[in-house]
Amino acid sequence: MNDERLIAELHGRWVFGWERNEGDAPFDFRRTFGEFYDFDSPDLRLYDDFDPEQRVATTATGYGSIWEPHFDRMVSAHHAVDDGPHVIASHHLAASTLAFVARITTPDGATDIRTTTSLVWRRTPDGWRIVREHNSTRVLSAGDLDGRLPVYEAG
Repeated sequence: MNDERLIAELHGRWVFGWERNEGDAPFDFRRTFGEFYDFDSPDLRLYDDFDPEQRVATTATGYGSIWEPHFDRMVSAHHAVDDGPHVIASHHLAASTLAFVARITTPDGATDIRTTTSLVWRRTPDGWRIVREHNSTRVLSAGDLDGRLPVYEAG
């Protein structure tokens, strides 16, 4: 598999790491995303404007600490890829862009979103790892994703 196809496959799998189903165990960022982020890098920059505080994390552990409380509070989070991934790769660095839609359900109700995510990957001895992330999210009108996401059965 060439690097572009590998990065595309990784980015697609990364999206679905954010899936949550009702009754899931507490969200453990490192366990879920250990194969994606460079937890040893001293120079990460990770940003998602869906974070209410719009923080920029400089470590993977710090990024996880932003999202673990939010994902623990969620009832469910279901995603579908809307566009991409689109990848360019060189020997040591690669960039990928992907758009996804998701329905985030909390005890307060459901929110439909569309997010464009741009990731920069660095080749490490352990494989390709995320070293830059920028996500831009737009909240959609209620019900916009009806019929666009897979149906999840409880059980």
